[in-house]
Amino acid sequence: MFLHLFSTTKAQSPHSNITTGSTLYTNSTPNFWPSPSGHFAFGFYPNGNGFKVGIWLIGSPRNTIVWTSNQNDKMLSPGATLFFSTDGRLLLLSSTGQVQSIAKPDQKASVASMLDSGNFVLYDSSWNIIWASFDYPTNTLLVGQKLVPGQVLYSSISETDTSIGNFKLLLQRDGNLNAFPIRNLFDASYVYWSSYTASRTERNLTLNLAADSRVYLSNSFGLSVKNITEGGYPIDAKLLYRATFDVDGILRLYQHQIGIKGSSNSSILWKAIYEEDRCLVKGICGLNSFCTINGADVSCLCPPGFMFVDPKNTNMGCKLNFTARNDCFGNKGNEDYIIFPLPNTVWENNEYDVLHTVSEETCSKDCLEDCHCVVATFKDQMCFKQKLPLRFGKRNSSDRAKALVKIIKSESLPNDDLPTETNVVIKKLGKKFVVVGVVLITFSMIGFLFSGYFIFKHQIWSSKINTRQASPPDVIEEISLRSFTYDQLVIATDNFKEEIGRGGSGKVYKGTLAMNGGQEIAVKKLQKMIEEGESEFRNEMKIIGKTHHKNLVHLIGFCSEGSSRLLVYEFMKNGSLGNLLFNARERPSWNERMRISVEIARGIHYLHEECQTRIIHCDIKPQNILMDESWCAKISDFGLSKLLKTDQTRTFTVARGTRGYVAPEWHKSNGAITVKADIYSFGVLLFEIICCRKNMVLSAPEEEIVLMDWIDRCYVDGELGKVVGEEVVDMEELEKMVKVGLWCVLTEPALRPSMKSVILMLEGTVVTPPPHPPSSYVSV
Repeated sequence: MFLHLFSTTKAQSPHSNITTGSTLYTNSTPNFWPSPSGHFAFGFYPNGNGFKVGIWLIGSPRNTIVWTSNQNDKMLSPGATLFFSTDGRLLLLSSTGQVQSIAKPDQKASVASMLDSGNFVLYDSSWNIIWASFDYPTNTLLVGQKLVPGQVLYSSISETDTSIGNFKLLLQRDGNLNAFPIRNLFDASYVYWSSYTASRTERNLTLNLAADSRVYLSNSFGLSVKNITEGGYPIDAKLLYRATFDVDGILRLYQHQIGIKGSSNSSILWKAIYEEDRCLVKGICGLNSFCTINGADVSCLCPPGFMFVDPKNTNMGCKLNFTARNDCFGNKGNEDYIIFPLPNTVWENNEYDVLHTVSEETCSKDCLEDCHCVVATFKDQMCFKQKLPLRFGKRNSSDRAKALVKIIKSESLPNDDLPTETNVVIKKLGKKFVVVGVVLITFSMIGFLFSGYFIFKHQIWSSKINTRQASPPDVIEEISLRSFTYDQLVIATDNFKEEIGRGGSGKVYKGTLAMNGGQEIAVKKLQKMIEEGESEFRNEMKIIGKTHHKNLVHLIGFCSEGSSRLLVYEFMKNGSLGNLLFNARERPSWNERMRISVEIARGIHYLHEECQTRIIHCDIKPQNILMDESWCAKISDFGLSKLLKTDQTRTFTVARGTRGYVAPEWHKSNGAITVKADIYSFGVLLFEIICCRKNMVLSAPEEEIVLMDWIDRCYVDGELGKVVGEEVVDMEELEKMVKVGLWCVLTEPALRPSMKSVILMLEGTVVTPPPHPPSSYVSV
């Protein structure tokens, strides 16, 4: 019935001309029409167990869908065909024989074309465009494409299902670009992100994506009015840009670097909402649930007393697992319930009653006695009693609000999980039992008070004699660390029996805290302490005690008794990164090594920029990177440079630097040491992670002895495959990692990137530029 005619593009032709009579199939070739460059394609793409018609950016390991026809239609079964009819219509014939129009131009089409811009167009006989996919955006804007006033970008359901999802991005006629949940009629209160680009002087603005990646609004004359992103990225045939309204309801700007054999290295250049603020997206979780950030993932959780509507699809929301009792009003509704507090958790304001200037206890009691109250929110001495359903819940550690959730006692959580602040309303007891109970409790309390007083006096007297050198109370209060006596740590380590590590700063012993349920610990005995030890140690404890990051080894406590200085850390069960890289039977996978590199970089960035006092580690190396039970990388020995003698931070012959990792500026007389010294050490460490070998191996061939020099030569000669041997890795990722490392080990500290820039390059958020010539870095 249909004549298949597919003509390839001539070299000088700007189009892939598709003539009438051409046909595409779902289960045989051809199933798509490519653009001249081969970067884009139009046709059938897999969607779930079927197919959809759309346009995609061809890439490896997977394609990127940029446009979908009839986005919310059901998927097509195998056997469907798409044909460009002889009367100029683009028609879809399903496997059951139903015919549907894909494009509806006002005139008869003579030729179709898939352009290199990603635009699929139909031409009339005079080569005028009469229909274009660019005029009907779905979730993506490509370079040269416009979003006109009143048009919407819709998020997809998932990465594999491109049907309309939960969010929409609307360009208003006043120039504002607003994102809000799709299930709500447009209302300003539901907007969770806005470009705030409304203009009083310019109306009917259009949203554009420029060739240099700039996202901007232009007026009816095509002139730029407002920039949403600054742009300025390279204009290159091998670089493609797209702005996509993603599954999670966040607008992101992507760069695709086209590589060999169709590979495509994608990176994020800009995002409307930062990763740590993703719970701000209203509707990311369903009714009665709340959103929380869990590492790289967003999780939807149910409050106590609720369960998931669909356990397999947790973002569908939650429902109550109990109903109000019939006798609720008769017994004031408080007999069988307790209050479970959820700190830092809030939902949309939909209160039916508000109590002013009350305590948390009063708020809890009032909710217990109110049959209609299931959840109350307490903040700033105000109590908001809320009605179901609860919407747009989120947990934010910086929010002082606390949700108070009413649950049935019989269905409450196990005792270990109950909060200390839980208010339990006890059933009424007979007056006699109450009187007897009060008398017995009173006498018992008096006895305990007298006993406690004498015991306390005895302990104070003993403490003054035996532990006059113990840490002062102000240190404990300020840093919230546990203060151990020396004898306690002797017992915990069985008299420092099992040594698990050593370095210039001291020896490390394994121990167990019996009073903490057998918690395993690592105890470091510091050596060569500064002369005025007590004062300096107290100051450093205040600094280290306030550091907290998932990629830093957690400090549990300390001992400062007499001349003894000990630090108590959490025990890392999987040893050091050095053992994992150099001594393991099998080297970690490439993806694992990339993850570890980013985790180390994040920990160093925290020390350099985010903790209260900037800390230069001074000794970044594999032995100081420890792996927890989940194989997460954590930095140890941070902050100890200030605890040790000054000479230990000035030469690589002792602890504050290790040969091979020391930055060149350490050897300059009166040279200032900055955080860039750690950047250099990280660069060397990054090379070791890439190759799973030490920086210097004397038994290696002469040209490979110094790892840094060998990698540099391989990079310059275009032979990076040598550095990973026979291991199969993504060559573009390998090149990126190597370039980052070469930037880090530049001789001049000012030329080295900040650790924040290193993270952005490693994650692919920004493109890694070629490093400076090899003369800019040296081996140490």
